[in-house]
Amino acid sequence: MAEDGRPPWRIPVAAHAAPDSISTYAPRPTSFPRKVWGVLVGIKDGLALLFLLLFFLVIFAALTVRPTAAVSASSGALLVKLNGTITEQLTEPDPMAALSGSTAPVEFRTRDVVQALRSAADDSRITSVVLDLDQFQGGGQVSLSEIGTALDVVRAKKPVLAFATAYSADSYQLAAHASEIWADPNGGVMVAGPGGSSLYYKGLLDRLGVTANIYRVGTFKSAVEPFLRSDQSPEAKQANQAYADTLWQNWKQQVSKARPKAQIDDFTQNMADAVVAAKGDVAKASLNAALVDKLGGRIAFGQHVAKISGSQRKGRAGDFQAISLANWVSANPVANSGSAIAVIPVVGTIVDGVANPGSAGGATISKYILDAVEDDSVKALVLRVDSPGGSVLASEDIRQALLAAKAKKLPVVVSMANLAASGGYWISTPADHIVADPSTITGSIGVFGILPSFEKTLAKIGVTSDGVATTPMSGQPDLIGGTNGEFNRTMQAGVEHVYGQFTGLVAQSRKQPIERIEQIAEGRVWAGSTAKQLGLVDELGGLDRALAIAARMAKQNSYHAKYFEKTPSTFSVVLASLLQKDEDAEQQLRRDLFGLASAQQSLLQQRLFSDLKLLTSTGSVQAMCLECRSYQPSPVVSGSAAAGQNWLLRLMMQVN
Repeated sequence: MAEDGRPPWRIPVAAHAAPDSISTYAPRPTSFPRKVWGVLVGIKDGLALLFLLLFFLVIFAALTVRPTAAVSASSGALLVKLNGTITEQLTEPDPMAALSGSTAPVEFRTRDVVQALRSAADDSRITSVVLDLDQFQGGGQVSLSEIGTALDVVRAKKPVLAFATAYSADSYQLAAHASEIWADPNGGVMVAGPGGSSLYYKGLLDRLGVTANIYRVGTFKSAVEPFLRSDQSPEAKQANQAYADTLWQNWKQQVSKARPKAQIDDFTQNMADAVVAAKGDVAKASLNAALVDKLGGRIAFGQHVAKISGSQRKGRAGDFQAISLANWVSANPVANSGSAIAVIPVVGTIVDGVANPGSAGGATISKYILDAVEDDSVKALVLRVDSPGGSVLASEDIRQALLAAKAKKLPVVVSMANLAASGGYWISTPADHIVADPSTITGSIGVFGILPSFEKTLAKIGVTSDGVATTPMSGQPDLIGGTNGEFNRTMQAGVEHVYGQFTGLVAQSRKQPIERIEQIAEGRVWAGSTAKQLGLVDELGGLDRALAIAARMAKQNSYHAKYFEKTPSTFSVVLASLLQKDEDAEQQLRRDLFGLASAQQSLLQQRLFSDLKLLTSTGSVQAMCLECRSYQPSPVVSGSAAAGQNWLLRLMMQVN
């Protein structure tokens, strides 16, 4: 400090100048640390303003959004507008992904839709049910079957009307349960059965110089074939064809039962002939095959509904009296009389540690199971599994928690939804009883580990490695110089040990000789109806049947389901809704037959990213059925994941 108390960089220039010079202050040049500090303070202030803005947005939304508990009309049609995907559990919205421009599709929980339809069937306020499937993005075959059964209950008592510009296999599975099916004259029905092409990356990895070190057990463990082969092995093709055929037969059987007059076989096997005969008019061909009842646009359809359920006084053309699905669900909660049967959903990939809804964290699911065990009101436990598997360690954590429930004499029943494969079957082994749907995908009793190394990649740019070792395992796994034989033998032996543990658990729980289990294991995937014949499941049925069995085992005549799960936070839901596309933008989505076909391009990109991400992110031995993913709705790509996806696609385009 100067003698007068001023900082040295504020000393007047005149103090060192000629007496007649003008006295001014000359700032001292700012130092680099001071510049860095200024940048950090600016970032801090910016983040504070951003979060303050988000906070007030949420407060504003909470004060202005109309409460969903109130029914939007005194009577009318129950409007089931499924402009998203059907899921067993709602995922936690990612506000940061939404801010980056990556918005997740809307999700509808299976049990919410089922409960809404069941309660609407006997409620005089509901005069009809309208299925708006114009932007439906699909769901698992089992979930759609359960909704279809609930639609049948409604259809027996009041009209059910379905509308879409164009119907896919998933949307038509629901529409088949309607009293009337409408399609836009520019749309129609395009049903493609299970199957299609898979991606294989061996050629790409060879060109990049990446070595995929794979450790696996099971002749049919085709999950890692995309990294080892350029095509499908005969064993994998045999297994995949078998359960695809079973799923297709189950789909046709259900649709034909709901809509006997529909010419499903003729249309799906000879669609091109049918369309050519209709002079290229797909909608007319669909009408000729009795797949739809009437052709008309949204306004005509709305006017038809208005004749049944009433029109709005000041509405636009095609508007009708309607009660939204969300409002109806909020106003008609499930009754909770009788004893509690705990239901713990296991939805998504099984991962280590804690995870938000949408993924099944081993620690998270275990906690919910133990919470149910300590709840004195719980008399039995149902594990609702909808998972392709994942981490063996996390799967074992969940299994141990179920064993703790059994030690407390709680009956344990497993209800398999769309998927209960690999790790999803591992966690099912402690059950006293396993219930699966005929279309459940299960089995896949096999394990694998995957670890890439980049010695060839680096060699292409002149980078090599060398070093010293004190044991054969020194520096292993060497991702730069490549893994050695000693490490590979050790890892393969470890995977084989885990496989032996897996088959042993299955043999013990199913009370079958290990030799028999080994014949039906090896990573092979089975449909639920086939799994019942093989003894991998005890009974065919849905969640209702599993709850009834659990109550019977617990000797409870009156019961209700008590769910143990995390629900999305209010903050994330409100923020995501603020950032969601508005209804006008939603109408711009492609809804015709070409829109359905081009949607496959997005699925392909997401599958590509997911497969390549697997190469570097598994982290532990996996019991996972990756080929099962094609029978599920498309995965949600978050903001960061979307950026990674684009990076991978650019990389592939540049490989030459």
